[in-house]
Amino acid sequence: MATILLVDEDPLHASVRKAILERKYSNVRRVGDAAEALCLMEQESFVRDLMLVVTSDQVPGIGLASFISELEIRVPDVPILVIGTSANVDPGLSQYGVRFLKRPVTADDMLSAVSRLLSLWLPGQLKTA
Repeated sequence: MATILLVDEDPLHASVRKAILERKYSNVRRVGDAAEALCLMEQESFVRDLMLVVTSDQVPGIGLASFISELEIRVPDVPILVIGTSANVDPGLSQYGVRFLKRPVTADDMLSAVSRLLSLWLPGQLKTA
C-alpha cells in the first residue's frame, strides 16, 4: 500500500498534519525525527511502498540539508515536501528537486501541494482514501 512518511518532531504539528493528509491519503506514517525515518529506509518493504516524504524545515541533530541528502541516497526516486520558512531553506537543496511549502500552511495548501507533487512524480500510483 502506498505510504506517505511524515517526519515531524512536534507532536501537535504532526498530529494536525497527519490528520490533514489522512483526509485524502489512506496510509500516512508519522515518525518523530530524522533518525527514525532513516531507520525505516533500511526496511525494503517500507521503501517499496514509500511514495512521498513530508518534513519540517527544522530537523534537529542532522539538519535539513543532511537529512535530504541521506534520503536522496536511500530513496532517490521519492519526492520530498518541506514545510517551513524560506529563511531556513538551504539554496543547495534545489539540486534534489525538493519542493517547499511556506508556513503558515492551511489544510488546503498542504493537500494541494502534495497532490501537485505526486502528480508530477508518480502519476496514478498513489491510492487516495
